[in-house]
Amino acid sequence: MKQTHCILIGAPVDCGKRRRGCLMGPDAYRTAGLAEAITALGHTVEDLGNLTPASVTVPDHPNSAVHKLAENIGWTQTLAQAARDAAPLGLPIFLGGDHALALGTVAGMAAHAQAAGRPFFALWLDAHSDIHTPYTTDSGNLHGTPVGYVIGRDGFDGFPPVTARVDPANICMLGLRSVDGPEHAALLDMDVDVVDMRRIDEEGIRAPLAAFLDRVAAVDGMLHVSLDVDFLDPSVAPAVGTTVPGGATVREGHLVMEMLCDSGSVTSLDLVELNPFLDDRGKTASLMVDLTASLLGRRVFDRPTRSHG
Repeated sequence: MKQTHCILIGAPVDCGKRRRGCLMGPDAYRTAGLAEAITALGHTVEDLGNLTPASVTVPDHPNSAVHKLAENIGWTQTLAQAARDAAPLGLPIFLGGDHALALGTVAGMAAHAQAAGRPFFALWLDAHSDIHTPYTTDSGNLHGTPVGYVIGRDGFDGFPPVTARVDPANICMLGLRSVDGPEHAALLDMDVDVVDMRRIDEEGIRAPLAAFLDRVAAVDGMLHVSLDVDFLDPSVAPAVGTTVPGGATVREGHLVMEMLCDSGSVTSLDLVELNPFLDDRGKTASLMVDLTASLLGRRVFDRPTRSHG
């Protein structure tokens, strides 16, 4: 893989749900050696430290369940701008923080792609589809809404206007296994590439991902990867407040990352939902660092092309 300038952006977002602890995520990645793993691969690293949300005042939401609306809007403003600022300078890696951070990171990266005149794609590695709006969520936890926001669903009053709406057909959701009724109904009306765990069981993880990456490459697209800890099975990645059994194995996770590296299409990365308070001696943070290293070119064994002449 060619040398890349990686820009670490700490996003200690802990307002997208009620179970606290994700604010410790960015420093857990640093402690687990993320920067060192990246530089060992020949890349350069710039760490911008941890951001803080913009100060926002909004009225109470009609859905009384909505949790910390103003803080979520403030983070969306801050992270969208941070993405637009960092994207021209290298590969932004957003260290979360819960998945509500993606309201800002994806919106900002999509705006950057639009300005660059290139198609924008997103790979959602997650147990959940996160396609709710503040009006459709029963829990009120806005970490379940970033896809709904960036594709332009109605109901995001008070949030920054989406200047570059993401085409649902340019989103691949890989690893789904917990989708509620309203989300299921919404997905049936869209062209999102849904790869749930049953499809992975039937086809393997490689074929559907390869087909999506071929689509990205065919149009020289910019690809944002949003990696949620709960994409992985909780037996190997316990440090998440939304554990869903039956997730990806360690080997499947590394295969996905190696394929992404081979594609050369990845232009930004979210690492989200790490709650160190729930971890087992740093097990999950270390695995997420290892997966990031695979995305950036680490291999167990490189396979040179052999001549058969």
